[in-house]
Amino acid sequence: MSEEAIFFDGFITCSDKLKKILSQVSKIASSDVTVLITGETGTGKELIANAIHRLSGRKGNFVPVNCAAIPEEILEAELFGFEKGAFTGAFVAKEGKFQYANHGTIFLDEVGELSLRLQAKLLRVLQEKVVAPLGSNKLQALDVRIVAATNRDLLTEVKQNKFREDLFYRLHTVQFELPPLRERPEDIAVLTRYFFETFCKKHNKSLVLPSYLIEVLKKHQFRGNVRELQNIIERAILFCEGNCLSLNDLPPYLIEELEKNLGDINFENIDPSVKESDLSSFSLYSSQGLTETLADLEKRLIQQALKQANGNKTVAAMLLKINRTTLIEKMKRLCLAA
Repeated sequence: MSEEAIFFDGFITCSDKLKKILSQVSKIASSDVTVLITGETGTGKELIANAIHRLSGRKGNFVPVNCAAIPEEILEAELFGFEKGAFTGAFVAKEGKFQYANHGTIFLDEVGELSLRLQAKLLRVLQEKVVAPLGSNKLQALDVRIVAATNRDLLTEVKQNKFREDLFYRLHTVQFELPPLRERPEDIAVLTRYFFETFCKKHNKSLVLPSYLIEVLKKHQFRGNVRELQNIIERAILFCEGNCLSLNDLPPYLIEELEKNLGDINFENIDPSVKESDLSSFSLYSSQGLTETLADLEKRLIQQALKQANGNKTVAAMLLKINRTTLIEKMKRLCLAA
């Protein structure tokens, strides 16, 4: 695992797996191959699609379409356009998203939501590079790069006859599967700091981000992935009343989860105004022997961590990067009040 973060078209990551994907994106961007991007909601599928378009050098527009957000009867007209009188209410002709994306890139988000009928029309566009607006028999030639995305398992959908096999393999020329945030925990710290700085600047606030808060966030599964983390940090900054973020500033659902998973955290007792302290900011000099000096050092580190955590052993253990049970054992051995 690489500890160095890279910045790539909206992506910030330390993950070797994601770095490899971003490298591959650079390699295929200038081609015209169809790309399928898979991954959970909030993993950055549209960011990848946008990066592909920007690096492609195409002069046309980048046109995103959320296939899940538009009813089928409207989506067909939105995608392919229509002629005047094609249906009730079609008082003037209108070009569709494909025409608008000519010489550019169309991003079909949640392509797995398309009906089988629209899948057939999309397949024709892919095969013949033409589109027929509703109400017209004239075919319009297109030069459009198609990038599709889904959070579904399309191969399973094919086996269940919910997605056309021929369309799947047309879309599957190149596939990028984006890993969820919980599979790249090394990114939680760098993303948290990035969002913290971004939203402090946006909302004109000068705050402190305690390290234990990052350690707490690493315990969360982030079903909403990066988008969820982004929303958590912005919310915390907006609700923070002191000069330092605290556990109290996290959303209620996350606090409830942490209370279950982290045991003895008392969210009301974490002082939001306490600033980060340097746990090594005292002299190692001692007139005692080595054993006594090491014990004294260990004792001071634990005392400082407990003070910063306002006596909370779970948070203190996070600060010291040890298990809570290990901390309790050390406190007993050093005769520190448990």
